[in-house]
Amino acid sequence: MCGGRGTRLGGETEKPLVEVAGTPMVDRVLAALSGSRVDAVYAVVSPHAPQTREYLAAVADADSGGADVDASAVTILDASGDGYVEDLDFALETVGVPVVTVAADLPLLAADHVNEVVAAASDGDGSSREGRDGDGTVDARSVAVCVPTALKRRLGASADTAFESESRNLAPTGLNVVAPGEEIVHVSYDARLAVNVNRPPDIALAEALCD
Repeated sequence: MCGGRGTRLGGETEKPLVEVAGTPMVDRVLAALSGSRVDAVYAVVSPHAPQTREYLAAVADADSGGADVDASAVTILDASGDGYVEDLDFALETVGVPVVTVAADLPLLAADHVNEVVAAASDGDGSSREGRDGDGTVDARSVAVCVPTALKRRLGASADTAFESESRNLAPTGLNVVAPGEEIVHVSYDARLAVNVNRPPDIALAEALCD
């Protein structure tokens, strides 16, 4: 999901193109997805981020993406920009489920994070979970990956959304699986997933945590 304005960051650079340690965040996320178990990668853009669309189109045409990015494997989806939920619904209708979704403001995402959530969706054993309708097969589960808000506070990361789950105060990371089966919450204590770049101090924090 890379169609947001990023107004809280200020400046003229669209949010997905904001650089962390010299690399645009969208390239960092694409690299993580390209190195993971996912079958295909879709970049959901909107009219609010025309430079991002132009950048991704140029990268795909040149087949010269950022580090570890197979640009030819990235398909651009043009959403309406009416809102995150509306754009996500459009993407889900276009691509189908199960699908991994991730926000472009998660620059420290790694392939192992993606593989972990895919495993959680498939019961942790890495096997495929097909639809259950009495034939003994099982739907893949929807998974919401969250971190404790206490971890965000300790790091100094911005935390705009939080909720209570089993007496724990959690914040969504922007990494999820949308699937036909039941929804579970997967809690991670990995600092890399606690940093969503929403404000200028988050950039410095992400750079400090870069390998």
